[in-house]
Amino acid sequence: MTHHDPTEAFLDGEVFAVAGASTNRDKYGNKVLRCYVQNGRRVFPIHPKEEEIEAITAYASVSVLPEPVHGLSIITPPAVTVGIVRDALAAGIRHIWMQPGAEHPDAVAEAERAGANVIHGGPCLLVVLGYRE
Repeated sequence: MTHHDPTEAFLDGEVFAVAGASTNRDKYGNKVLRCYVQNGRRVFPIHPKEEEIEAITAYASVSVLPEPVHGLSIITPPAVTVGIVRDALAAGIRHIWMQPGAEHPDAVAEAERAGANVIHGGPCLLVVLGYRE
């Protein structure tokens, strides 16, 4: 890991994924996905029941992504976040951003124990990257 701050380290990558991506443009799972696109980032939506979100092929879980991703944004209920973090760690993802409201203390602790860069309890990616509606 570099000596960047956690946010810089998270954003210092090429490919990202959004767990909890949504087809509903009013939901944060959709806004975060669009924010990556607005900022010229490659991103994979993750949703267990959708085939496509915002004209991007969606994947049912982290474990079936077509290539490694640098960072994972999580916008899911806290109870779901725990399993997503386990899947992300197993897939080798070392940069995890739990958006406000998605955090679960067990998920944070597990990711930190694994040596992952974990962002939680702080700013939203939308604010950091300057999302535009």
